[in-house]
Amino acid sequence: MKQTTYFASHLFDGDTWLRNKLISVAMGRIQEITDGSQQQADIILDGRVAPGLIDTQVNGGGGVLLNHQPSIETLICMRNAHAKFGTTCMLPTVITDSYHVMASAADAMSEAIAVKQLGFLGIHFEGPHLSAPKRGIHPEDQIRGLSNQEFDLFCRQDIGKVVVTLAPETVPPEQIQALCNAGVIVSIGHSNATFMQTKTAVDAGATGFTHLYNAMSMSNAREPGVIGCALNTQETFAGIIVDHMHVHDLNAKMAIKLKTPGQMMLVTDAMNFADAPESELVFNGETILLEQGKLTTPNGTLAGSALDMMQAVVNTHHGLDLPLSTSLNMASSSPAAFLGMSDTLGKVKVGYSADFICFNDAYKITANVCKGQSLL
Repeated sequence: MKQTTYFASHLFDGDTWLRNKLISVAMGRIQEITDGSQQQADIILDGRVAPGLIDTQVNGGGGVLLNHQPSIETLICMRNAHAKFGTTCMLPTVITDSYHVMASAADAMSEAIAVKQLGFLGIHFEGPHLSAPKRGIHPEDQIRGLSNQEFDLFCRQDIGKVVVTLAPETVPPEQIQALCNAGVIVSIGHSNATFMQTKTAVDAGATGFTHLYNAMSMSNAREPGVIGCALNTQETFAGIIVDHMHVHDLNAKMAIKLKTPGQMMLVTDAMNFADAPESELVFNGETILLEQGKLTTPNGTLAGSALDMMQAVVNTHHGLDLPLSTSLNMASSSPAAFLGMSDTLGKVKVGYSADFICFNDAYKITANVCKGQSLL
């Protein structure tokens, strides 16, 4: 078998920072990690090497949005755009839309997986089973209950990992349990549920919370709400958008402290703006404007982000004063664990998928490797 050896002067393997290591890769996996020098390597990784970043909530990139063009070409464009910023694997995300758009996106993912396109772990359906008062930019006329047709779509076996964001007050716990029993990963979001409604959904099998703090019922003196449940169920994971705009830094710090970093995932919730010149987007008849890194509709509603995964890591490291290793893990090993893939993703170790990035002192990505192949 053909083997490629990479030299890393500074390697974070997911647990420890190591010096002067040779990473031997064959058949898409890491075969061996040993001490060595540049002279012994086929490829020299100039900078710091870390596990590839995994984005479990990304709506678009490279000037395209999955909802607008649910095709394999859109998926590839999104992957290529975000790869420049450290994303090695992703779950392209469909915002609340018609069944036709959802099914077309699923078909595109099925095609991408069938032809072994790199970087796609599955698909995230954010809606349409949400709370209308907490819908954000999700079109109100498409918010609806869970039909048998949509249940069957979520349970398809040819589209990789499936995450479904739903509001527990709109989907009975029996249906949540049935989804989870079928292998669907249920995440709670865009919800005005009470603590008990939310906890019932967790007891039924929901394991995630989508963009923590945003579009969910707040805690008060007598009602913990969705946020209170998220912060007090240690077995669940929570995605969070660390762009200093969606969530106040103190709230982000509190969540990480209460849940621990291992249960917190950095996500982008990125629209089409990553690696694209556009400054506005029309979605569902509304214009979304990008101004000073913030995406809003004319009435001031937050509308996704222009964030990328490496910037999320930097914001967590510098803005939240967390170690770089912890910040990297929140973008790699945490999402891998959420997806049930921590035995193959999220670390640079023997037996794991050969997914890793290299970045310089300015946090610019200089290499992005997925299953032993370059994404740049």
